[in-house]
Amino acid sequence: MDLMSVIGWLLGIVMIIFGIVFQKADPTTTPPTPMGFIWGNLGNFFDAPSLAVVLGGVIAGLMVSFPISIFTKVPKHMKIMFMPTKYNPRDYIDQIVGLATEARVNGLLSLEGKLNETKDEFLKNSMMLVVDAVEPEKVKILLETELDYLDERHAQDRAFYDKAAAYGPAFGMIGTLMGLVNLLKQLSDPDAIAPAMALALVTTFYGSVLANLIFTPISNKLKVRHEEEYLCKMIVAEGVQAIQAGDNPRFIEEKLNQLVPGFLTKGGKEGKAPKEKKGK
Repeated sequence: MDLMSVIGWLLGIVMIIFGIVFQKADPTTTPPTPMGFIWGNLGNFFDAPSLAVVLGGVIAGLMVSFPISIFTKVPKHMKIMFMPTKYNPRDYIDQIVGLATEARVNGLLSLEGKLNETKDEFLKNSMMLVVDAVEPEKVKILLETELDYLDERHAQDRAFYDKAAAYGPAFGMIGTLMGLVNLLKQLSDPDAIAPAMALALVTTFYGSVLANLIFTPISNKLKVRHEEEYLCKMIVAEGVQAIQAGDNPRFIEEKLNQLVPGFLTKGGKEGKAPKEKKGK
């Protein structure tokens, strides 16, 4: 469970509610206004027509912009966000080095038994290409194509939430314009002014909250998850090609370590080149 996402959303909601209901003390009024919470203020921020305009408009815009297959992925995206698959670059490097050592000692065909125990399908399928003696150039093209497809597919998923984040404030502004038009048309009727003002102002509030607390954070978190997965699959692609080329396992490990950001390496520090010994 990704507690940061849960805590972040809860904190955002709590802070918004706090800002709505909290009243600071004002000694200049008669009688003086005490500090406290006015829970009745929450009712001022619920307006069904405003919610229908913003939320309905966002959903309608997304339906026009994306196929139904993207909508069916939303539960999967929520699972990725809150219960992600763990991608540890160090684990992948260790696996690659272990396979490289085995191949160097016993040959590539000896890897088939080890690969059957591997849970990662990308690693297993990539190494099987090498075991099956597929030409190195074809292996490289296949692996690069798979990485490109992964990048494009995840970018399309994030675009769904980026568009939703853009539509939220846009439909909030549309609701504001609707409310102002109704307000100007009914200035002679005092009873109609309050509902029109509510529609004018609350829609902007709804649109901003949806964009900045819901949709944009989801898109950003999916990007983080993508980068974690992409890094590990890039390590696999480079490692598989190095094994096929017959590189030394120690060289492969050093090569793959260069792909990992410093804060993810052992000790959380980037490796430093050894100092040259001074001549005596």
